[in-house]
Amino acid sequence: MNYKVVPFTAQVKNKGTMGEVAQLVQSAIQQEATAGWEFVSCGNIDTVVEGTSGCFGFGAKPGGVTSVMVLVFRK
Repeated sequence: MNYKVVPFTAQVKNKGTMGEVAQLVQSAIQQEATAGWEFVSCGNIDTVVEGTSGCFGFGAKPGGVTSVMVLVFRK
């Protein structure tokens, strides 16, 4: 069995509604389904992002944690 993990970011105008976000997720799932992939689940993956030191300390950015939503499919 093959698995596929697809990152997903809902991009809505202004604040958007939950319905709009749900529609975007549904569309992403349907797109993979037409390619023969069966939807399994969705979830979040947390990962650490390294900070940058900048140039001589100017423009330095601290590290942090970011979360990515993923959709999991199988074939």
